[in-house]
Amino acid sequence: MSRIFWDTNVFIYLFENHAIHQKEAMALRTKMLVRGDELITSWVTVGEIQVQSPRRASIGNYSKYRDVIVQTARVLAFEEVASDRYREVRQLTSVRGPDAMQLACAAAAGVEIFVTNDKKLHGLQVPGIHFIASIASAEHLL
Repeated sequence: MSRIFWDTNVFIYLFENHAIHQKEAMALRTKMLVRGDELITSWVTVGEIQVQSPRRASIGNYSKYRDVIVQTARVLAFEEVASDRYREVRQLTSVRGPDAMQLACAAAAGVEIFVTNDKKLHGLQVPGIHFIASIASAEHLL
């Protein structure tokens, strides 16, 4: 069993029927379920989903999306260990804001794979995270 952290964009692709990435996200989630992998995200994702949904003309869906995430994923809080990882992320990389918080939460949990299609995060070395990968790459890592 692997611990796999999904960044906000992966959930958005899934919920908003993204033409290309929804199928990739669904295939990854299916493979995770078959293997018994743990889906992890953070409360930053839940907050971002609630902000992004109304922008995408899905008013009212944000509470549904929040509920789905909370029911299917382990949702991490930004706690003491994450704050230490946040300092490291900020010192070791040029990553700022919510992305740094996401990476810090994932690193504090010691995830194997951090899944994001945010290309500026690919290839980063963050202590506590084995791989930072796109959806397609993550599926091949499993």
